[in-house]
Amino acid sequence: MTPFDFRLPTRLVCGPGRISELGDLARSLGELERILVVSDPGVVAAGHTQRGLDALHAAGFATRLFQDFAENPTTAHVDAGTALARDFRPDAIIGLGGGSSMDCAKGINFIYSCGGRMQDYWGVGKATGPLLPMIAVPTTAGTGSETQSFALISDALTHVKMACGDKRAAFRIALLDPALTLTQPPRVTALTGFDALAHAVETAVTRVRTPLSRAFSREAWVHLAPNFLRVIEHPDDQEARGEMQLGACLAGLAIENSMLGAAHALANPLTAHYGVTHGDAVALMLPHVVRHNGAVAEDEYQDLVLATAFNRHTPDQRAGSAGLASFLAEAAAQAGLATRLRDQGVERERLPQLAADAARQWTGSFNPVEMNADSYLALYEAAY
Repeated sequence: MTPFDFRLPTRLVCGPGRISELGDLARSLGELERILVVSDPGVVAAGHTQRGLDALHAAGFATRLFQDFAENPTTAHVDAGTALARDFRPDAIIGLGGGSSMDCAKGINFIYSCGGRMQDYWGVGKATGPLLPMIAVPTTAGTGSETQSFALISDALTHVKMACGDKRAAFRIALLDPALTLTQPPRVTALTGFDALAHAVETAVTRVRTPLSRAFSREAWVHLAPNFLRVIEHPDDQEARGEMQLGACLAGLAIENSMLGAAHALANPLTAHYGVTHGDAVALMLPHVVRHNGAVAEDEYQDLVLATAFNRHTPDQRAGSAGLASFLAEAAAQAGLATRLRDQGVERERLPQLAADAARQWTGSFNPVEMNADSYLALYEAAY
């Protein structure tokens, strides 16, 4: 058996309409009075943030809202949120929104609780003391940040995406209400949903996978693969939305215990240098990575295929890694996601630089096939 150390610090609360319980859930964290709510402008406009605030106010909490950030939060966004926190002096923080809201909430907690700057927490276990208790309320089915102890924050100057992880940064509670995902624009549904699919696929084969992390990866795939195109075709299908949200959460648990791989290492430079949306970047690269890894991870990929073998929306049970890669490429295309690098404005002559950057990404070190700049270049060429 592979040695591992597993813990689940996050309580999961799932079900339609349970946003109304947010105040009671916050009260369960202890003697709190003031709560900072971190929620992006799109979620605020959709009305979900106000529903959360109303539940908190009904429970007697004072609140302050921070919404001055965007997709892929930067160190500048975190600094602005930390300044607001220092003025408000919260007892707890709630990240209400997509992965950006939850990552920004974690980033603010690091600096507000421990001082310094975001760069000080790049890596693992860099917190210098206890952090405020936090609740996650995801409004997308994508990152799985609600069950991870990492914050992904981009350096505002270099645009390098920093993974800042510490077990103390895990959310105490994750509230999964699929009704909150019904207002997602179709493109956001596609982008976040494919990212969740990628998490299930990548975590299933990493070097540091464990029997327990593989169980999370496999179960995440079971919920995600049959429902990804279902929510694209039927966006009001709340049952499918709930399956996607739970799958994304389980994939987040897999990441927490097995990390990611080469597809995310390839995706990050595309976002940093060309502004390619993360979901598009992963959709571009994952099928090529699956084919590349098939030489050593055929059994693990086949396990995913067999897990959903009797669903018509998933790969044929005889497919293996090649069929899985084709399924992922076709699903991305049907969802309207990017399929070729050349269509994203990437110049062929820049591929070696992108490959060098990909080789420096931490996530690539967990890929089942050892990667270097040359192998990353070959994958970029295949996707061009």
